[in-house]
Amino acid sequence: MNTNTSNGSVDQQQVEKSQYIQKDPRKLTNLNEILTCLSWYQSEEATLSNSLAGLLSDRASIAESLHRLEALVPHLDDLCLESLQLARKVSSTATTADRVGGRVRALDQEMSRVSQAAERVGQVMELKSSLSQLQACIERQDWESATRHCARAMALPFEVISGPFAETSVPTAENHLPPAQTLQAAREQLLSIFLNQFALASRSRDAAATSRYFKLFPAIGWETEGLEAYASFVVDLVRVRIPTSAKTSSPLYYVTVLTALFEGVAMIIDQHQPIVEKYYGAGNMRSVTKRLLEECDRVVQSTLEAWREERSIKRKLSDVSNSMVSMSAPRKQISTTVETDEVDPREIDKTLSEIAGMSGRWNLFRKFLVEQLQEEEVNVDRGGDSDDQNLQPMSGFSNPYVCSPLPIEPVALLDTTSSQREFEALLSSCYIPMEIWYIRTIIDKAQHLSSPDFSQTPATTTTPDDVFYILKTVYARLLSTGSLGILERTTDLFKDVLDHDFAGGIKKKLDDVYRVGTGVRTEKSEKESRTSFLVLLNDLDVSSSHMERLTKDLLSQPAITQLFLETEQPRVKAIIASLLSSTTRFKSILKAGIDQLFNQLMRPRLRTLIPDVYKDVSYVLDEDGYATAEYQDIVRKRYVKVWEGLTDGYKDACTENNYRILFGLALDAILRPWEKYILTLHYSELGAIRFDRDLRSIMANLSSQTIFGDIREKFIRLQQISSLLNLDSDEDVESFYSGSGISWTLSMQEAKDIVSLKA
Repeated sequence: MNTNTSNGSVDQQQVEKSQYIQKDPRKLTNLNEILTCLSWYQSEEATLSNSLAGLLSDRASIAESLHRLEALVPHLDDLCLESLQLARKVSSTATTADRVGGRVRALDQEMSRVSQAAERVGQVMELKSSLSQLQACIERQDWESATRHCARAMALPFEVISGPFAETSVPTAENHLPPAQTLQAAREQLLSIFLNQFALASRSRDAAATSRYFKLFPAIGWETEGLEAYASFVVDLVRVRIPTSAKTSSPLYYVTVLTALFEGVAMIIDQHQPIVEKYYGAGNMRSVTKRLLEECDRVVQSTLEAWREERSIKRKLSDVSNSMVSMSAPRKQISTTVETDEVDPREIDKTLSEIAGMSGRWNLFRKFLVEQLQEEEVNVDRGGDSDDQNLQPMSGFSNPYVCSPLPIEPVALLDTTSSQREFEALLSSCYIPMEIWYIRTIIDKAQHLSSPDFSQTPATTTTPDDVFYILKTVYARLLSTGSLGILERTTDLFKDVLDHDFAGGIKKKLDDVYRVGTGVRTEKSEKESRTSFLVLLNDLDVSSSHMERLTKDLLSQPAITQLFLETEQPRVKAIIASLLSSTTRFKSILKAGIDQLFNQLMRPRLRTLIPDVYKDVSYVLDEDGYATAEYQDIVRKRYVKVWEGLTDGYKDACTENNYRILFGLALDAILRPWEKYILTLHYSELGAIRFDRDLRSIMANLSSQTIFGDIREKFIRLQQISSLLNLDSDEDVESFYSGSGISWTLSMQEAKDIVSLKA
């Protein structure tokens, strides 16, 4: 405390002194201020004196340093003189070197100009020689030599060919035109000759001559013209290969025509592509392919028009449309309508198979072309090698005579063709409505002609097997079209048909079984209704398993990899897998039907099951009572009798899944009332043991009736109640509850209440 006070006073005095210092001493009027100011000046004087004394004490070292610096002065003067002399010598040498270097650079420039002039003269001489020999070869009709000389001339830079020196040096009395015009005229002359000769060779089917002239076009910069001539040649080959001998009434005629067309084009492309790439470079087959596709478009359009006329497609579509309207109308009778019978499903089936066959051939051809053209793209990226360098276009120079075709993306090339549009329109306008009508007709007939098959256990009708057999056939046909868009659209429509026509038809039958009537139902009619209801529920369960199996089978169909592009195949599999969504509708109707069956037939009888089983039963037993209960085993016997009477006929009549659901509903319906009932009883020690034995015997009996293992889980609360009732009297409930390791479904309070039931 005192130290802080003294420090504070010292700081205050220093502040006051600093204030006095800032004042002019001549203006001080107070004695204390004068004394304070004088004290400060005295302390400053002492500080300056000490500083000066320190400097004086270092005087010897400062003097020694100054002496060493003075000794360096003569040496620095000598270095300065030497550097001046060296600068004068170097400056003179540099001036001389610059003068000599300038003359050397001028000489190098002159030599470079001379070299360029010599090179230019050599190029002009080569141009003149090439043009002269070119004319001579043309006169001799030596087309290969003429091509080589023309290619040599074209390989020269265009500024040399069209330069003033060449224009004055190359022309002769025979060829007075500038060399650029002479060369262009020779190229055009050779082009005309080659086109004529190629046409003659192609008409005469002279393979050697055709190949001879075909490979000459690119060497002189006429790739496009050569490819056009070659495309016309292969198009003629395609026209020759189309068969016309079969009868148009044959169901395979039009499929055969398109198959022959596409196979012919594919064979030509496969065989001729290496030739085109060898002489024209990788990537140039596309222009030929484009011309072939134009021919395909023409043939496909005419073929489909003839097919529509021959097969009376407009009439069939009209009949199908009218029949679809009649099928959508509500039925008042079970029998099929007259309008539906007017259209023969077998004729529609043949037409659909024909459409799918034609579309499948096109998409198989499309997949082949895309893969071929994509391989061509890879070759373009890698760069192609050639065996005949003398006949290759000179691509190493910027030459105005040589031009390369623009690349076309393979899928876009195929998808923009008229054939693609024709087949997509055919599938959209004809295939989809006919296929939907066909599957709806089959489902309708299958449902109205169905009959239960009691020879198998459990019993089902013929409807699921018939419908899913046809559905597998129809969907395999849909996949054989090879169209991703049509597959997606038709699959969505199939799912709607399955939901509304198939599942909806079964639901309507389920509703009709127990429809309320005015008459009294006899035991026989009740049993028949129950059997009919169970058979329909079995149909729904079987349909779900059929759909899962069908989806699995369709995912392994070879048509997926054969007709669809690799990029399309994942989407195709996803569309097929979406069929499983229909099982949700099946299971929803199934769950509602089982609930209805349970609520109408089983739940009323289950309400009295527990009271009937435990009628006159007491668990307050002595040793004699326990022995009597052990001998009579009345609880188990009553339960088995009532339960078997309740579930009699269901196990054999239901599918495994349906019986499991029904069995679970029955257990759920009795377990809670059972639990409440036993909590109203009292138990002795032997009575608790008897209750545990009764419970275990009932569980064993129920487990023997099922192959699914969830019985113990449903009885877990009753088992825990039994464990608490059999707790030793000296054992603490809370300790047992906390330390037993049991996953309790009962609360602590419930456990205490249960233990309190024990007398």
